[in-house]
Amino acid sequence: MKTRLACLAAMAVLPAALPAAAHAQGSITLYGVVDAGIEYLTNLPTAGGTSHDTVRMSAGNLSTSRWGLRGNEDLGGGLKAIFTLESGFDLDTANVNQGGRLFGRQAFVGLQNQYGTLSLGRHQTVLYDFSLTYDPMAVASRYSVLSHDKWLSGRADNSLKLTGQTGGLYYGLFYSTGYDSSAGGEIPGDYKAGRNWSAAVGYSAGPLSARVVYDEVRGSTVATDDNRERRATIGTAYDFARGRVFAAYRWYYGDFATSSLRTNLYWVGATYQVTPAITLTGAAYYTDVRNSSGDPYSFVLTGTYAFSKRTDLYTVLAFAKNNEGSSMGLGGFGPSLNRSATTLTATSEQVGAGQNQFGAIIGVRHRF
Repeated sequence: MKTRLACLAAMAVLPAALPAAAHAQGSITLYGVVDAGIEYLTNLPTAGGTSHDTVRMSAGNLSTSRWGLRGNEDLGGGLKAIFTLESGFDLDTANVNQGGRLFGRQAFVGLQNQYGTLSLGRHQTVLYDFSLTYDPMAVASRYSVLSHDKWLSGRADNSLKLTGQTGGLYYGLFYSTGYDSSAGGEIPGDYKAGRNWSAAVGYSAGPLSARVVYDEVRGSTVATDDNRERRATIGTAYDFARGRVFAAYRWYYGDFATSSLRTNLYWVGATYQVTPAITLTGAAYYTDVRNSSGDPYSFVLTGTYAFSKRTDLYTVLAFAKNNEGSSMGLGGFGPSLNRSATTLTATSEQVGAGQNQFGAIIGVRHRF
């Protein structure tokens, strides 16, 4: 009994005896987005080899549905500890995205000060950060620049990321020792397999900003570790009174054991706030496949009506035009990692060669 009383007394006085550093200020925030709508899509392929129009529920159209925890602790002297855990899911089925990972969108811990943030874990790449800033559609899940190149929203396991801003200068460095743990991850004795690294630099002055990024990724297995895919992007944006205009370019070169592929991707667009509640966004994308006339275009127009700061109603209209045997569907196509062919790889929703596709969505999005 005396031992228990002594323990209770010690616990009562312990907080007063701890140094002031133990009482550092911190916070944890629960946040998220839920987004779903109804989609009409033409020329959707069927198992029988034909194609038909369809009307279906479509989740994560402007923003992938997600929930997350974000926290920080003030360590003093301008230094903070930070972390983010973010899970993505389909609202219509409640299935987890990113290969079933619990926190597949982001999961990292790190330190932050006035010079930048250094973190370790699973991150979105600095190429993804570029796309968020310079794609007029902000890499929306449906009909954005991702229709032409999915890797522009790349994420990587086992990664270290450094980003910062000094005055108008932006900088970013990224390195992964195994970008996809489900496809091999980190392989002992093989320093090339699964490596992904990126570097970015940008500058902003008043309404004008620009950024360049270089990204390189290796095959994820011992057999494919000499496969190398390289991307370089440059983008610029200009803010005016009620909107923003964008222009960007992405160079791609895939170098494989028996083949290679080179493409150029261009896009332009603008966003305009018609009223405090209504915003319009338009964009045009074009992929030039070297040594091929199969070069697809896509065009997107989006309108949103904000009921409040957290809830909006939206509609999206898009059209994909295919030339000379190209088969890009609005669901996406583009260079895919560790390929060994010289043609672009489409998703399961590719259209027939030379077919065009029209899509329309009306939906609602809520942020919390």
